[in-house]
Amino acid sequence: MKRLRILLTIFVTLWAGVAAAACRSDRVTLRNDSATVQFNVEVAVTPQERSRGLMFRESLPARSGMLFVFDPPQPVAFWMKNTLIPLDMVFLDRTGLVTRVHEGAIPGDLTPIEGGDSVYAVLEINAGLSARYSIGPGTQMKHEIFSQGPAIWPC
Repeated sequence: MKRLRILLTIFVTLWAGVAAAACRSDRVTLRNDSATVQFNVEVAVTPQERSRGLMFRESLPARSGMLFVFDPPQPVAFWMKNTLIPLDMVFLDRTGLVTRVHEGAIPGDLTPIEGGDSVYAVLEINAGLSARYSIGPGTQMKHEIFSQGPAIWPC
């Protein structure tokens, strides 16, 4: 019986460590009926970080991106000024639900890309990946930025 308690304690401790590691500031997980995929991300929270974004970068590693956070949720529009790589933009609400995806933003294009009236976060990833992983409205995201709100998929 004592041995069983020890094994159970070890299991619970290991499980708690795995659960805590499931949400990291440098990683997002997206899921839908077709796929579950993770991206390593840089997080842009300040106005300066959001303004710079992925400008002037010549490449973006596979399964990487930038997560822009707008707290409180607000209307947002992006453009591709000084952005050298084609991107997909994934717009999310406060719950971590994808509300809109703009595929294949053109490098250097100054046309505003509207995200909606109540955008909490935007994930920029390499163009074509949203289609590859079927990321679209209704896809759910897990990241620690959603832990303080009504997250659909909490950490």
